[in-house]
Amino acid sequence: MSEAAAPAESPLPKPPLEGIRVVELGGSVAVPYAGWVLATLGAEVVKVERPDGGDDARAWMPPERRPGFGGIFTALNAGKRSVTVDFKDPAALERLATLIGRADVVVQNLRPGLAERLGIGAEAMLAANPRLIYCDSGAFGRTGPLADRPGYDPLMQAFGGIMSVTGHEGTDPVRVGTSLIDMGTGMWAVIGVLAALRRRDATGAGGRIDVSLYETALGWMTYHVSNFMASGRDPRRPGTRSPGMAVYQAFACADGHLIIAAPSDRLFAKVAAVLGHPEWPGDPRFASNERRFENIEVLVGLIEDVTRTRPRAHWQAALDAAGVPSAPLQSVSEVVAHPQTRALGIVETTADGWELVGLPLSFDGLRPPQRSGPPGLGADTEAVLGGEAGA
Repeated sequence: MSEAAAPAESPLPKPPLEGIRVVELGGSVAVPYAGWVLATLGAEVVKVERPDGGDDARAWMPPERRPGFGGIFTALNAGKRSVTVDFKDPAALERLATLIGRADVVVQNLRPGLAERLGIGAEAMLAANPRLIYCDSGAFGRTGPLADRPGYDPLMQAFGGIMSVTGHEGTDPVRVGTSLIDMGTGMWAVIGVLAALRRRDATGAGGRIDVSLYETALGWMTYHVSNFMASGRDPRRPGTRSPGMAVYQAFACADGHLIIAAPSDRLFAKVAAVLGHPEWPGDPRFASNERRFENIEVLVGLIEDVTRTRPRAHWQAALDAAGVPSAPLQSVSEVVAHPQTRALGIVETTADGWELVGLPLSFDGLRPPQRSGPPGLGADTEAVLGGEAGA
């Protein structure tokens, strides 16, 4: 196991991945998200960037106060070290290969075939270091007619079918509003790395992991594919509804929308009573979940005639009192300010002054802390690569 930089002081007795060194090759979202998770779990993550601007995400959603630290980059690169490597410089490549040869894990999403052409692909690096765990993150997967094509999150939301089940019928296609495919691929990379580390503990051998954006998209579509296989029918875009369940969607109120989740006869009767229409469950059109879903447009119109008369908070309080699950559609500012968010302590401030969302998990009641903000471009080049060259 390679030596890692000592983490900042943590309330955890010992970060789970302390002592593990990860080399992150690539940029954008998927691999940086994987690297961020591993860094937050205690690994030393060395992010390799181009000298001419670094990770493209540094310029995305550019902040006014901190040029070079775009919002996406900031969120996904906290707690890492940054080194710059000119891939056209043989000496720099040699130092990078030495760094990888002494690492525990590599996670990379360079252009298809580039790592191999540079001599730092999985086969070469595993030959040099059999204990290495090398994770390739591609677009369409390792094999097949599209294996060499690049890809991005919205392309995969379209190609993998997610856009076909997102939004409302009869309107333009809608992309899920967060980088679901990219971040999901990063999570699969982390799951693979953790499993491979466990295997290495038992066997002493590393190995290669493959993840891809397209496979992640197919993974998210699992029950839609299952339903299609059983019925032969393509699913439709349901808006906020869940197919086959009623009532289970967003309803317009006087000041926004409220999701009401009442897909059983018992819960629907409670909703009807709260809305002042206890006769609805006795209406043959609404007497069962199946009948409610068949007549959903009529039912939604009746419900919204009532919910539009009062604000979300009024209906949520009434539904809470009746034992019916509901939730308002909140903006980001409302989410951040909500007492539940604050109580969880998931929005953290690092010692160097960055406000970040932490990992959505805890160990024995303690959340692994964000140890530092994102690194400046090449801030650790000499310390890391200089040290490797002289080792």
